[in-house]
Amino acid sequence: MREEEKIFAGVLFAPGKEELQAKKRRTHNLNRDYNQTREEETEKRNAIIREIVGEIGEGFFFQGPIYFHYGCHTKIGKNLFANFNFTVQDDTWVTIGDRCNFGPNVTIVTPIHPMIAEERREMMDKDGNVLRMCYAKPVTIGNDCWFGANVTVCPGVTIGNGCVIGAGSVVTRDIPDNSFAAGVPCRVIREITEADSMKYKPEILGDNRVI
Repeated sequence: MREEEKIFAGVLFAPGKEELQAKKRRTHNLNRDYNQTREEETEKRNAIIREIVGEIGEGFFFQGPIYFHYGCHTKIGKNLFANFNFTVQDDTWVTIGDRCNFGPNVTIVTPIHPMIAEERREMMDKDGNVLRMCYAKPVTIGNDCWFGANVTVCPGVTIGNGCVIGAGSVVTRDIPDNSFAAGVPCRVIREITEADSMKYKPEILGDNRVI
């Protein structure tokens, strides 16, 4: 089994193997290319993003700088907005739905390292090679989610549609649809309902209106 196949099977793999290093180097260099562009260089920026990620819909905007690890393991829907320092360590699959918004310094992580120090330093593969190994669990984010600044999403988490994740949260478990969740570790505070509409906040709505 190739190392990338091991990743998707959810078993230990060796991130230092050349087949994986080559994918990461390519993406890291593309990250650097993107981060050196000017904001008004829209066509150049969009072309680089399409080289980085596995799939992406129309209408995306990444403020930058961006930091994808593999990139090709990430699938993104349409109309994404990502603020400063969007980081995706996509050793395995990261799936993001439509119309999601990410505040500054949001990090999505999929790899997991062994808890025992000696096992973090070295493991032995079937051929007797001593290697550093880890494993990874996919992250899935639904449609219409908003993540506040400095949110970290941990491996294996699924976040439902229409969720709001409060600033500074560390999401370690699944979050159901239409939830406001926050904290370290992140927990559901309450359901988001029609009562949260801006039409009930005239002091904020001003002379605007809800469509």
